[in-house]
Amino acid sequence: MKLFHLSDLHLGKRLNEYPLIEDQRFILQQILQMIDDETPDAIMICGDVYDKTMPSVEAVTLFDDFLWDVATRKVPTIIISGNHDSPERLAFGSRIMEQSKIHISRNYEVGAPPVTLEDEYGTVNFFLLPFVKPVHVRHALQKDFPEEAEAIKDYTDALEAAITHMEVDESERNVLLAHQFVSGAERSDSEGLNVGGLDSVEARVFDPFDYVALGHLHGPQLVSRPTVRYCGTPLKYSFSEVDHKKSVTVVELGAKGDIELRFLPLKPIRDLRKVKGRYDDLMLHENYAHTNVEDYLHITLTDEDDVPNAVERLRTVYHNLMLLSYDNKRTRATEQLIGSEHVESITPLELFSEFYEQRNNQPMDEMQRAIVKETIEKIWEEDS
Repeated sequence: MKLFHLSDLHLGKRLNEYPLIEDQRFILQQILQMIDDETPDAIMICGDVYDKTMPSVEAVTLFDDFLWDVATRKVPTIIISGNHDSPERLAFGSRIMEQSKIHISRNYEVGAPPVTLEDEYGTVNFFLLPFVKPVHVRHALQKDFPEEAEAIKDYTDALEAAITHMEVDESERNVLLAHQFVSGAERSDSEGLNVGGLDSVEARVFDPFDYVALGHLHGPQLVSRPTVRYCGTPLKYSFSEVDHKKSVTVVELGAKGDIELRFLPLKPIRDLRKVKGRYDDLMLHENYAHTNVEDYLHITLTDEDDVPNAVERLRTVYHNLMLLSYDNKRTRATEQLIGSEHVESITPLELFSEFYEQRNNQPMDEMQRAIVKETIEKIWEEDS
């Protein structure tokens, strides 16, 4: 059985206030072409379909179009909600959609039956576990299994309890769709961070499954074993992801224990890149002629002096410049200054002034200093 593993579409996302709907529509069309070329037996989408719990009209329309295109190809599609989704909104009309082989998880339910598909080797069971926190599982178990509910202290306990009630028959082939952070995985800046890793789940809880299709983390990676896997996002969603190789993960299930993985590379209409150099060098035609000047860019200028109106001037060539920063003696000195022991001996206003200049490549004016000074004084008064 051939499966496509997708996750974290984040439809409707804006990056540095740039809308990415066109980029997302382009990449979904590319995925549809892959479906036509590869003819998978099922598609798994493992959460964060949308970027917000109340997605934009454009995002909902885009996903509706994608599901329609998949449904017309009669490919079973299995979807769970992620932490960015509203489970109720995502699952609207899900019982009607099942008639078109579109299976969407609703809120977490104890012992929810799997979606089952058949091939020449027998049954494959797809268990759906939408994003959950310990409180969700405790609440679901409280009525019929109060002692188990009280024993749940962390995310690992919660998933272990949820999986126990799935009653997995390990003699059959079993696939789990989940949207969680698994211990040992590598995060990106575009994902929400939880202090101290309190949201992490130990990979051992997934032992009953032949393949675990994970969503939540944006970088494609395995965790503990090759068949516990994040497929990553189809597009780069932060500059921490510039080195990611985005792809569709293809999972081929043979007989029990026989699993092969392949990766189909995705090519965006505009890449996300970092560029560094002197202003004059970056504006030379010979230095940008063979690059895509429509890419989304973070440009770091190494000029010792600030370039007047640098953003506007750079955008005459690099049309989708998103971020501009400097790397020179002044910024490096500022970074060292802010990170040094002198922090203990300067006032909050001086510290904020240094931070502002580091981030904006220019000092605050007198009006800004006055506003910050007044705000700091109010905070001190409230705390005293």
